[in-house]
Amino acid sequence: MQKRLAVKINRAVEPWFPERRVFLKSDTDTRFIRLRPVTQLAAYTVGGVVVCWAILATAIVVMDSIGSGSYREQAKRDLETYRARLDVISGQRDARAEEALAAQERFNAALGQISAMQSELLASETRRIELETGIEVIQSTLRDTMKARESARDQLAALEEEMADDQRAPAAARGDGAPTEILAEALQRTARERDQIRSDAAQALTRADDLERELDLLQDRNDQIFRQLEEAMTISVEPLDKMFRAAGLPPERLIEQVRRGYSGQGGPLTPLSFSTRGEEPSPDEIRANRALRHMDTLNLYRIAASKAPFATPVKDAFRFTSGYGYRRDPKTGGRRMHKGVDFAASTGTPIYSTGEGVVKEAGWSSGYGRMVVVQHDFGIETRYAHLSKMRVKVGQRVSRGDRIGDMGASGRVTGVHLHYEVRVNGSPVNPMTYIKAAKNVF
Repeated sequence: MQKRLAVKINRAVEPWFPERRVFLKSDTDTRFIRLRPVTQLAAYTVGGVVVCWAILATAIVVMDSIGSGSYREQAKRDLETYRARLDVISGQRDARAEEALAAQERFNAALGQISAMQSELLASETRRIELETGIEVIQSTLRDTMKARESARDQLAALEEEMADDQRAPAAARGDGAPTEILAEALQRTARERDQIRSDAAQALTRADDLERELDLLQDRNDQIFRQLEEAMTISVEPLDKMFRAAGLPPERLIEQVRRGYSGQGGPLTPLSFSTRGEEPSPDEIRANRALRHMDTLNLYRIAASKAPFATPVKDAFRFTSGYGYRRDPKTGGRRMHKGVDFAASTGTPIYSTGEGVVKEAGWSSGYGRMVVVQHDFGIETRYAHLSKMRVKVGQRVSRGDRIGDMGASGRVTGVHLHYEVRVNGSPVNPMTYIKAAKNVF
């Protein structure tokens, strides 16, 4: 059966591939090789496949070479565009840093003005109390003087009546005139006392008018101080409130937590207040106590702001090389979550704590390399990884701006940079949320 099929195939292809013989001749013998049509067809087919494969492979290699060159050129152009964009972002960051510095200076100036106004307000309140006490004393003296004047008038009237009775009496009854001289002397003395009382009363009234005018001027001055103090409170508290809300931190909860932590009597957060001595408080006292409560709130805001990481960990010139979120892993090439932001600069660039807290870790941590972890209040912690040197120890308390290490390339990295993370209750969040929220405050 197979032979018949082979014969049929040979007959079918024989018009195109006739049978051929290849003779091999030697000195003693002659042999030949018979090439059947099927064999020739198979040889031609294999040769054609080989040629097609060679052509296709060559085309693929050529196209890949051309594509690789295009990719390299495109990669170079993308790199140049990326570097230009980084330069623009760096310039914007420097401008924002200058604006933040100016805002911080304005904020410090406002706080200084508030402190000066508070001292002036306390002095004005003390002066007002002294003036009120002086007016009360003058009014009491004036009342006593008026009573004395009325008494002198009564005595003068009695003496005049007695003198009139003596003048109606017989001359013989008056004797040698001595009683008349005594009476005249008493009248003169009484008149002098009356004039003195009138003079003292006039001076007292004049003094009272002067004190009233001075009290009015002091009241106007107090109103001006109160207005400036209230405006300064608004200017100081509003940006801090916006900063907390932009970072997703409810100010009310933070303030309450800070208040609980500083609830000791006589401490820095014990609010001042004006005593009313059990009497109904005056409008000035109500206003002053309200201003002091606002100052207490501002103090709480400042303490809360110092404990959260509202700052940039690198103050020298740097570049943002990677943001928060999913990205292509520089080592494996796969897609991977990047839990922080990267700041690139030279080796040894100082790294600073972004908020007040306690050093939780300071050592080698697998892919993070040399890493410092700072635990802040409100369940927040910050991580500073890939350091070349650590300058703090576990348990050490640090404040915002304290140097905690130097930038390096330890751990799993492709170059010198700082990997900076912010975690809230153990979950990573975008650090740029805090950095951007504080750009107009610190």
